[in-house]
Amino acid sequence: MLVWVASFPRSGNTFLRIILHRLYGIRASTVYDVDGVAERLGEELIGYTDRPGSVADVRASDAIHFIKTHRQRDADIDEHDPAICLVRDGRDALVSWARQASEDDPSTYEAELRAKILRVGAVSAGSWGSNVLSWLRPPAQHRVMLRYEDLIRDPRAAVEHAVTRVAPALAMLPSATIPSLDELRRHDHRFFRRGRVGSHQDELPADLHQLFWSRPDNQAAMKLLGYDRPNTGGA
Repeated sequence: MLVWVASFPRSGNTFLRIILHRLYGIRASTVYDVDGVAERLGEELIGYTDRPGSVADVRASDAIHFIKTHRQRDADIDEHDPAICLVRDGRDALVSWARQASEDDPSTYEAELRAKILRVGAVSAGSWGSNVLSWLRPPAQHRVMLRYEDLIRDPRAAVEHAVTRVAPALAMLPSATIPSLDELRRHDHRFFRRGRVGSHQDELPADLHQLFWSRPDNQAAMKLLGYDRPNTGGA
């Protein structure tokens, strides 16, 4: 059995994997051949493990395997696969991704952000809006939405609720602890950056905010998640 740990990039997927490891002893693999996050942060911190075969092999296994993906829901995902669908305000996720992409040259930040807002395509991560919609539409009880806001505010309760839905047989480890974001920042302050809800408010230029809202897929996903469109184009 497999459980997808799905999100658009920079939506909290790594923090979620750390919590799954700490609370349940879960070691997640990825849909990719190489896990750059595990290479950067360390396999033990995030609870990484090699994927023990193809996606089809993992699906057919009697054991429960959690697999990280930033891809849109595509042909690799069976309609009946359970999934934790982690979602974050698209403006915050895109700002964070552009900051990461420009961390070695901050002068490229706005160009990176523009390019990521304008992403298209039905493969890989795609655009933020199309990615979110692919996982949440049509709704399914075995695809559980987890909000970034809830993950940050009360990580234990948020993850316990999601795991109970997708893998109810798993039991939480006794005396399990979760590292704070401050602890994780001391490990790698550039990767674990602000961890804030609403970070776009002082990082998203007005013209790029308008560009974000100009995309119908972003509008539809923001409406689905209950994020209101501002009355003005400012950030």
